[in-house]
Amino acid sequence: MPTLILVRHGRSTANTAGVLAGRTPGVALDERGAAQAAALPGRLAGVPLAAAVTSPLQRCRETLAPLLAARPGLPLHTDERVGEVHYGDWSGRKLAELAGEPLWEVVQRHPSAAVFPAGESLRDVQARAVAAVRDWNDRIEREHGPDARYLVCTHGDIVKSVVADALGLHLDHFQRITADPCSVTAIRYTRLRPYLLRLGDTGDLSALAPAADPGGGDAAVGGGAGAP
Repeated sequence: MPTLILVRHGRSTANTAGVLAGRTPGVALDERGAAQAAALPGRLAGVPLAAAVTSPLQRCRETLAPLLAARPGLPLHTDERVGEVHYGDWSGRKLAELAGEPLWEVVQRHPSAAVFPAGESLRDVQARAVAAVRDWNDRIEREHGPDARYLVCTHGDIVKSVVADALGLHLDHFQRITADPCSVTAIRYTRLRPYLLRLGDTGDLSALAPAADPGGGDAAVGGGAGAP
């Protein structure tokens, strides 16, 4: 099955301001986020991509803009299921203020029980994101073959939810995972299990290009030799 390359959007104006943006419109990349986005085509230069999928929000589209300019033939799809968490009444509020809410501790310690006021639950967030990935895996494999790579530009909690699923972790452990702005997380899916190839990578990504012998679906006994 294909390899999924998850990209969290670059740093946004809300990140800088310490605000939980959620689905608030008009949240753009800040100066550093724009620089991170500009560097993304170079980081992925050695990685063939069959398609790109994006959250509909502005900060994700801005993150992908330089990559799409560098690869004018790369198909782009928008999928609401990899969109930001609907934080409801928490959207647009300062994180420092939200940390005093009783729900904050639930989000930190027992996220599978967290339901945002007038928003959605983190259980539903993970379900929709994982369903999207599974659907795109099937489509990409059908259209481009099992060794294809495709990219999804999304948000931090979406990345963490998909990684937790790939690792077989209960959602209550997903806060142990981090995804910095414009970091890359890569998951290779096989018939038997997913493999986490990168987590929150902010450096060179050339080793994600297809190998001459991908090794099938078995784990590398002894750890494997890494990239050539």
